[in-house]
Amino acid sequence: MLLSSVLIPGASVLRVVHAQSFTASYLEPSVPTGAPIAGDYSGALRPQIHFSPPQHFMNDPCGLHLDPSGIYHMYYQYNPTGNIAGNQHWGHATSEDLFHWTNQPIAIYPGADGEAIFTGSAVIDVNNTSGFFPNQTNGVVAIYTLNTAQEEVQEVAYSADGGYTFTKYLHNPVISVNSTQFRDPKVIWHAATSSWVMVVSYAQAFTIGIYTSPNLTNWTHASNFTHAGLLGLQYECPNLVPIPTILNASVPFALSSANFAPENMYVLLVSINPGAPLGGSITQYFPGSFNGTHFIPVDSAARIADFGKDNYAGQFFSDMPSTAPPLSVAWASNWQYAQSVPTGPLENFRSAMTLPRINALANITSVGYDLVSIPSDLRGRYTTTLPLAANTSLGNGSLLLDYGASVPSGALYLALDVTSIPSSATATGTANITFLSSVTGESLRGGFFLGGPNQYDFFIDRGRVRGFENPFFTDKVSVNNPVDPDTGIWRLEMVIDRSILEVFLDGGQRSATTSFFSEGELDTLMVSTEGLNEGIGVSVQVWGLQSAWVAEEVGWGNGSVAGNLTQMARRDVWGHL
Repeated sequence: MLLSSVLIPGASVLRVVHAQSFTASYLEPSVPTGAPIAGDYSGALRPQIHFSPPQHFMNDPCGLHLDPSGIYHMYYQYNPTGNIAGNQHWGHATSEDLFHWTNQPIAIYPGADGEAIFTGSAVIDVNNTSGFFPNQTNGVVAIYTLNTAQEEVQEVAYSADGGYTFTKYLHNPVISVNSTQFRDPKVIWHAATSSWVMVVSYAQAFTIGIYTSPNLTNWTHASNFTHAGLLGLQYECPNLVPIPTILNASVPFALSSANFAPENMYVLLVSINPGAPLGGSITQYFPGSFNGTHFIPVDSAARIADFGKDNYAGQFFSDMPSTAPPLSVAWASNWQYAQSVPTGPLENFRSAMTLPRINALANITSVGYDLVSIPSDLRGRYTTTLPLAANTSLGNGSLLLDYGASVPSGALYLALDVTSIPSSATATGTANITFLSSVTGESLRGGFFLGGPNQYDFFIDRGRVRGFENPFFTDKVSVNNPVDPDTGIWRLEMVIDRSILEVFLDGGQRSATTSFFSEGELDTLMVSTEGLNEGIGVSVQVWGLQSAWVAEEVGWGNGSVAGNLTQMARRDVWGHL
């Protein structure tokens, strides 16, 4: 069937670990059921504050939601039998604080050989619009793509136990358009029209379809958003979310409800793969308005959500409190090399998620509205009550920290503030941050130019880390980040976590996610500034971060995780303790 024949507006279309049940006979006995998959979280490259799967290959986050009891649910694209993509299931983890995650049993399985459960979303059906949950207000409905060689269709499964076990809807699929490139549904509740709204990708037609439904099972096509921004080879993983706008992006804690405008805007995120400016996969976004059936962007500009190379298919949590800013998680990898990174053969897993991020829009540049993103609060995750290192008057100087022994997790949070920066015509100097291995001499660098031909450019350089060679593993990325002339302040925040670096500039006005794979442990930090104008202030604080996996250790030394249980000992890249 031709795509145009089905896109007709108005046309109807068809900390507890839980035991697992499922409703379709499964054909592959090597896939475990009934218990979480065990994993070893002690490897030298295994992130300690970023979520990663217990074993094997993970990609897109799916079904993110907050349940009525305060538990965050993260499902994810998961191959439980190998370290490359394929054999897709929905893995599952839960958290009370977005930091400590409990690995749950696989949530949704394929029902037959040749099927795969692709990306989708989940919502709480508070008012039982679906009819699946008599006398219940906490039923969970998952909406996902069923992939086969013949077709991609949208299906529904429902859970009466809070999102741990699912029953597939008897009358699936709920949307079928006779296409093999039709996937990744994201559903939200639109209160003004009392309806469910789905955005879904007609991938290689470069079109996001918008559907509405009163009950999550009967869907009507309403409109299309098409051929906007960067096209690449295909559109994937759309998200449509109401989002607050910041009144003043220059104040501390700008992403707080007291600093939000009274009316929300909407943002539509669309991931593309391949076709990113740096190669491979990336996510772009479009600020705009939404009336329940049609999304109207503020302009035709293509905006990139992350200037690094390892941030894709981000998804927003549903069912968040109305006063809370939107919360998102993305896949911290790139399809150009995700199935080749060395964590597969070395540590039997591939990929991690970004830190959970809170988001808002701010009208701060000549481009117009920008997506501002910062990590969820890390202050309760510090290893000490005082910083490991700090200097409130660094000036043109340096700070050196050996953290290998004092921070067993290998994870740090760094905040650097440069103040009293003069006008662009006279500003000079650089600020540089380097993470080093005292054993191998490898380094991971970042730096900012206050003046000169590269004025306001910030760069990340992973080319001096030697644990992974790949022609598409771009070693340097950069972004221009002008200093606000009204404040004369530039702020950098960094989170490093064994094999992932996340960077946030000026309160999240620009952010980057970068994976790296070192041969030796990065155990030394150097912060240096030079050539700064007289009177410029420099303040730096460095905090160690706790491992999210050590608190529920089992066996005390065996490295095994079963339902979020692990040891603390850190192995080198050859597996030695």
